Amino acid sequence: MNKIFPSAAEALKGVVADGQLMAVGGFGLCGIPEALIDALRDSGVKNLTAISNNAGVDGFGLGKLLETRQIKKMISSYVGENKEFERQFLAGELELEFTPQGTLAEKLRAGGSGIPAFFTKTGVGTVVADGKELREFDGETYVMERALVPDVSLVKAWRADKSGNLQFRLTARNFNPAVAMAGKVCIVEVEEIVETGDMIPDQIHLPGIYVHRLVLNKHPEKRIEKRTITEKAGV
Repeated sequence: MNKIFPSAAEALKGVVADGQLMAVGGFGLCGIPEALIDALRDSGVKNLTAISNNAGVDGFGLGKLLETRQIKKMISSYVGENKEFERQFLAGELELEFTPQGTLAEKLRAGGSGIPAFFTKTGVGTVVADGKELREFDGETYVMERALVPDVSLVKAWRADKSGNLQFRLTARNFNPAVAMAGKVCIVEVEEIVETGDMIPDQIHLPGIYVHRLVLNKHPEKRIEKRTITEKAGV
């Protein structure tokens, strides 16, 4: 089975559609599938529910899909650094399911592992638990969280072989393996594709059984977030 597609647009063709639940890997701007996000924007699909740790920044990452109003709901743990996200949310134009970061990671991991739900203490007594089942274990209250199984997962890895076995690089690993495992269809953007067998087993972070389509993007932009501070007089 050939998993390699000539472009991000071709890799999305016949897979993405209006109204889908879609997961996107990355943490901040680290390890985001830049070419796949651009191709998703250009596809014109709309009314998406996007699962992602954050919503990118203005004009980059998922911020591009917010600008084109293709996302109707975000399932995220961090939504700062994006003025358009803030504007849409405060105006009631964008839904938000705010999810603690560890809970979000576990919801994706559970989805990829065939676990329909789990209990956690995180969020008990807050709006995170509103409308969810509560149960007591050993005198402590826990909230039930449902797993996430997206229709499509968009993932960024550093290297893949032709069978779809993936290697991630440093912190760009972040949410990507869990996102890949959870999706019904997983499309992966990589910087290098090698022959099957060229990577030794210890280099493989995620087996190719989870990967359906691959696309090569040799030179992603890889924006870097930098802390900036305001100089104060006398300091």
